[in-house]
Amino acid sequence: VQLQASGGGLVQAGGSLRLSCAASGSTFGTYVMGWFRQAPGKEREFVGSILWNAATLYADSVKGRFTISRNNAKNTVHLQMNGLKPEDTAVYYCAASLARSIYNDPGMYNYWGQGTLVTVSS
Repeated sequence: VQLQASGGGLVQAGGSLRLSCAASGSTFGTYVMGWFRQAPGKEREFVGSILWNAATLYADSVKGRFTISRNNAKNTVHLQMNGLKPEDTAVYYCAASLARSIYNDPGMYNYWGQGTLVTVSS
């Protein structure tokens, strides 16, 4: 599986961005898809993930501001980010897991995209 993330950029605090992740392969609909982020000097952290049936899990830090969606017919997953804060600045990665449940542990994800940079100015 190859993952290609896009949509990052520079935005002012309070603004919005929509990240996209395109996946190759015919079994996309069976994967758990996750979004993680890594700020400079920090460990990679869980943002949220979505099951094949659209069930979702979010980190407390983004709950109510970020929304994950997926389109299994188009092999895509999106991360809509609203109310962005400077502390949301990071490289955002999409990832795919073969597990059957949602996990916030990056070790449970089998495939990773290259990352897209989100910078939120104050």
